[in-house]
This record gives sequence, structure tokens and C-alpha cells, in this order.
Amino acid sequence: MGRLQEGALLWSPPDELKHQCNLAAYMRWLAGNHGLHFRSYDELWRWSCSELERFWVTIYQYFDVHFPRHFRSVLPSREMPGAKWFDGATLNYAEHAFRNVTGDHPALVFKSETGGLQEVSWAALQASTAQFAAALKRFGVKPGDRVAAYMPNIPETISAFLATASVGAVFSSCSPDFGVSAVVDRFAQIEPRVLFAVDGCTYGGKAFDRREVVHELLRAMPSVEKVVFLPYLDPQASFDHPKAVAAGEITSGPVPELAFEVVPFDHPLWVLYSGLPKGLVHGHGGVLLEHLKWMSLHNDLKPGDRLFWHTSTGWMMWNAIVSGLLVGATVVLYDGNPGYPTLDALWQYAQDAAITTFGASAAFITACMKAGVEPGKRFDLTRLKMIGSTGSPLPVEGFEWVYEHVKSDVWLASVSGGTDVVSAFVVGNPMLPVHAGELQCRALGCKVEAFDERGRTVIGRQGELVITAPMPSMPVKFWNDPHGKRYRESYFDVYPGVWRHGDWIRIDRRGGCVIEGRSDSTLNRQGVRMGSSEIYAAVESLPEIADSLIVGVEKPDGGYYMPLFVVLSGSQEMDGALQAKVKDTLRSTLSPRHVPDDVIAVPAIPRTLSGKKMEVPVKRLFQGVALSKAANVGAAADPSALRHFEELARQRALALHLAG
Repeated sequence: MGRLQEGALLWSPPDELKHQCNLAAYMRWLAGNHGLHFRSYDELWRWSCSELERFWVTIYQYFDVHFPRHFRSVLPSREMPGAKWFDGATLNYAEHAFRNVTGDHPALVFKSETGGLQEVSWAALQASTAQFAAALKRFGVKPGDRVAAYMPNIPETISAFLATASVGAVFSSCSPDFGVSAVVDRFAQIEPRVLFAVDGCTYGGKAFDRREVVHELLRAMPSVEKVVFLPYLDPQASFDHPKAVAAGEITSGPVPELAFEVVPFDHPLWVLYSGLPKGLVHGHGGVLLEHLKWMSLHNDLKPGDRLFWHTSTGWMMWNAIVSGLLVGATVVLYDGNPGYPTLDALWQYAQDAAITTFGASAAFITACMKAGVEPGKRFDLTRLKMIGSTGSPLPVEGFEWVYEHVKSDVWLASVSGGTDVVSAFVVGNPMLPVHAGELQCRALGCKVEAFDERGRTVIGRQGELVITAPMPSMPVKFWNDPHGKRYRESYFDVYPGVWRHGDWIRIDRRGGCVIEGRSDSTLNRQGVRMGSSEIYAAVESLPEIADSLIVGVEKPDGGYYMPLFVVLSGSQEMDGALQAKVKDTLRSTLSPRHVPDDVIAVPAIPRTLSGKKMEVPVKRLFQGVALSKAANVGAAADPSALRHFEELARQRALALHLAG
């Protein structure tokens, strides 16, 4: 391993794929129906960005999106934020998910750590969705009301989401490995009327009863009027609460007709969370169009394909894979630790479930590489066509491992996007070659550019990842941000009118891209963005901790290092017991992903003169950047605090493989 250089050619699409893929069919349709002929993907991409309105009209036409009421205009203004798409149009996302109902293949395949493989037919999915939808209506849920799910990645969660969407309500989900504070910080914002919840979950072979957490959620969220309780961990479990309704009572009754509430194009579909956490609201129409394009044209999913991506209900990839239903693919679900009982578990699942598209985090792929896992030798992966990687940049060695130890003729698509648009900006392409360490191309209709510090486009060198034209799946709004102030500050504060995403990107002249880590202080662990504020709130609530600072550092080998620095109170000393207490607090209060790799005592936290913690300079120090370039020492309230971190970073650079 490690012989390849970045950019080395690893795979070229066979002629049959280049002719038969969905993207080729779309290009032929453009030629036949619109007289548009493109000699290359790059030409198509440039047209899709320059003729943005016309491009998205072709997507709506090509996928036969059903607008009960037609639109008055496609995009009256490209100004960001505030772009309004398909003004006047009405539709329903869930209706489109059930347009591909067929008895030929299942809608869902599911497996947990401890259970056997299950299949859910389209008829069964439609029935459970209809039953949940009828229950929501009986509970008085109306369009615009919120429905929350404290549920794992199981079929019932998808039924709950589709039912919520079908009645025009707004869905939001958290994984049961989230603690009370993390869930309340998210759900309390949106004041849900109904909560779907399980009794517990299993992770890494250990069972976790979450019923007391659900009780605490109800005490913290008086807006909840009904709890739909599912005994998942223990089939005999019950939940004693006056607001509780057993899911089994709902799904054992008669199956009503599944109806779909017609809503405006930008009517809220779901709320996702990023940062503090901010509540990101996405609309029915924007998500529908973006995901049809992504799943079909860039992931080449067809009816009968089986789409898997290891995710939880707290990560946007869960929302993304549900959209495999839009194109008639079977969505393959897994609940549990991807490394339990060994790192072979998901590859075994790929064989047993006949997965055609296998997605995972870059961290999982590099973990398999480092552990010497050889899926290609152990399992029959004949049906596997595509491997997707996201969450963080996949290093060259990860590319090499896939082609040497998984499958030599597989299409490897490393992609990058975000919760912010619940999609990917830089994507796979079945018509383009795969080069080591590179993401294949920029997505159609997504005008990704690299900006230098003056806002000028650069090619072939690192720049800020920006989007210079609107996308339909950009948030409709932030929750509880009536004037859009936080929305503007989050994406448009550096380059007015241009979306700044917070990643470093390098775009080469053939259109390939390399993501080079976060350009801001947002933590991004296993693809899940986390704000530092909620970590500080939890840690600094401990009497032993006076102050804290956390950073996330992308390592050259594809790993991610997340140290927590703490200032101890009084004469307190750092020992193993205190380190364990800090980690246990974050695990129970927030989630396992919030647990740092190290807890390190420091004399002081560097802050600016205005009192802000200097997260980005500390991160850059741990990336090997010299102090003179990482920070303005004169802007620090206590320059000696920064110099201590400079020395700490230098001492740890070798062990972390970050030197140079």
C-alpha cells in the first residue's frame, strides 16, 4: 500500500456502462427532446450551471415530477439567500416515493447487529405508512405540524417519515444513541406534536434501554401530545405513560387508503441539524428534484438495484438513502456498529443482501484497510457495482485498498456535500474514470468553485469551496430565524451572495476535485457535523473543569483526531478517573460521536481580545501550520496560551503523523 500517487488512474467505465447508464440516457433525451448535444460531461455540467433554470426544468420533465398545480416561474432571481424555486407549484414527496411500487423486488431490506436479514415488500411499506398516516390524522396532526422520531435505522422509521410527509407534516429524527441534552437541543426547537420512540437499541453487542430517556424527553418537551412507542430492543417491552400509543396497535388495524396532502414546492419536508445545533429546513420540491438527480444520474440507481449506506437516523445520509425509493431501488438498512463483531460484518451483509451500491464513511474504509480486511477474498461481491465514500476525504491509500482488496472492477465514488443541502456537491459519475484521491466531478446544476481569499476562482490550487448559484435543496430557512440573520451569517458572511461551505477544495483542469479538510472550526466526525458549543456546555458543567476547547483535525491518512483541551478548576489534577468522567459525560449527555480522542489539561484556553475561543488557529497548529501563519498572536488576549498550544502541537505532531 502507499505506492500510488494522487491522480493515478484506477478505473475506467466500460463502454457498456457508458452507453447504458442513466446519465447517458438523460443526455440522449436532451438531444432528442431539446436539441441539446454535449460532447463531454464537462460541457453538460457547464450548461447545467449557466442555464440553471432550463436544466432544472429538464429534471422535472425527465423524471415526470407530478405538480398538481403548475409553477408560475422557475427561478425569478438567482440572488442568494432568498432564491425561490418553482414558485406556485404544488406536490408531495411521499407520493413520488410510492410511484415505483412493484412486486418484483422488495422496497426495503433490513438487518441489525443481532438479527437476521428481513425484507419488506412495497405493499407492506405502503400499508404501514398508510396506518401511521391515519394515526397522525387521528392525533390531529395538520400540514406544518412537526413529528419527531427517536428511532434507529429500521423500516418503521422510514414508514414514520413517509407517513409524516404524506400528511404535509414536518419530520425530524435523532438516533437513540443520542443523550437527553442532544435530543432536547434539537427537538425542543421545533416543538413536535408527536414523538415516535423505541424502548432501546443495541450497539457493539451491548443493549441500551432508552425508556427513561424518553420519559425525560417528554418532561422537557410539553408540546408532545402523543408518543408512538415501538418495542424494538425487547418485543415484550411496554411504556407506561398517558401519552403513549403502542405502534403495534396502529399497524395491526385495517389498512386505509394512503392519500397525499398537496403542499407548496417549498413546504417544509424535514428539519436536519448542524452546528449548535441549527435547525435546517428543507422543502418537499427541492429535496425531490435534487435527490432524483443525485440518485439516478450520479449514482446510476435503477429499479432492482440495492442501495446501502451505513448511517444512523442522525446523519443526513439516512435522509439521502430513503430517496432511493424515488427511483425504484431497494433501500438496504443496517442498525448497529459497523465494526461489530468484526470489520467483516458489513461486507458479509453486502454478500447476503446482494447489495449493488455500498456506501460507508471514509473512516470505515480506512479502518478496514488498517486492519488488513480482505472482503474480495472472503465474500461473493459479484453484484457490487459501486462503492460510495463520504464523511471525510478518502486518502489515496483508501482508494488503493478498495481496488486491491475489495473488487478490481468496482466503481468507487468518493463524494462530498453536507447536511446543509442534504446532498452532495462533488459526486460520482458512471461515465468518468476514477483517479486515486480524487472525487470525480462537480454535480449537475451545482456551481462549485474554489475561491481564493479575494473571492477569485482558482484552478489547480487550494481554495474555499463555494457555490455561486442557488440549488433547489438549499435550506428554505433555519428554524426560529424569522429574518434569516443566522442563515446569512452561516454561509454568506465571507463572500456576499455566494455560499461558503467551510471546506478547502482543489479543482483540477479535467474537473476532478480533492477535498482538503474543513476551513472553519466545525467538527466533522464520521460525516456528522457537530458544534463545539454543546460540547463546551456539557464539559464545563463539571465542577472539575473551568474552561475547554475542542478541535477536529483531518489527518493525511484519512483519520480524524479530535482532542479536548481543558483548564482544571482550583487544585484539581488530571488523572484517569477525570478523563473517564469527561468522556462518560459527553457520551451520556450528547452521543458517542462527541467523545474526544484525548482529554488534555492546559494552563489556559487561547481567546481573542473579544473573548472568543481561538478554535481555528489551534486546529491549524495541529495541522502543522506555523504559529505565525496560524494566528494573529496580537489578537490573542493571552499570547502565552497560544504559544503553549504551539509547543503542544509540535510535541504531538510526530505521533499524530501530522508533521510537515
